[in-house]
Amino acid sequence: MTITRIGTAAVKSLIITLIVFFALPAFAGETYRLDPAHTSVVFRVKHLGVAQFYGSFNGATGTFQFDESSPSKNTIELEVKAANVNTGIDKRDNHLKSPDFFNAGEHPVISFKSKSVMQSDNGTYKVSGDLNILGKTSPITVEAKETGSGKDPWGKYRKGFETSFTVKRSEFGMNYMLGGLSDEVLVIVSVEGIRQ
Repeated sequence: MTITRIGTAAVKSLIITLIVFFALPAFAGETYRLDPAHTSVVFRVKHLGVAQFYGSFNGATGTFQFDESSPSKNTIELEVKAANVNTGIDKRDNHLKSPDFFNAGEHPVISFKSKSVMQSDNGTYKVSGDLNILGKTSPITVEAKETGSGKDPWGKYRKGFETSFTVKRSEFGMNYMLGGLSDEVLVIVSVEGIRQ
């Protein structure tokens, strides 16, 4: 029987190789931080049953994890400040921040946190998670479509997704003016993340 002695350097090299090999799955996904300047959260309600009316929330923040080879590992967390509601008219915005609507003083944050992600088609994903408005949490499932990816002029890598879905504001306790403003609200979310 021949016994081969392995040098200390070779043992160290073998250990490092094994650590890297077994650690690879944990780093397969990529982390993206949302770019608030290029992430949009837009809502639409109907006014007096006559016309559709639009508003938005500025400065959305959050992160998403993306693993193209294992979509079930993908996650997203997104937050907007209720005080950042913007309809272009200060008086209306102040009313929307009041207890009649978003009650920004007591419930400053509107958030979504995913619980599962499934790929439904090439570049399209079903994202299920919890939407929190006015301190109340409701499960929702949305379909998110990848809108693009690539390097920006500064050498950073970006990826974008967009989704639209409908919520009933009364389910979160926002019952003011249900006769004048529609209960169903269309929400459009377009996110742009920068890879970290």
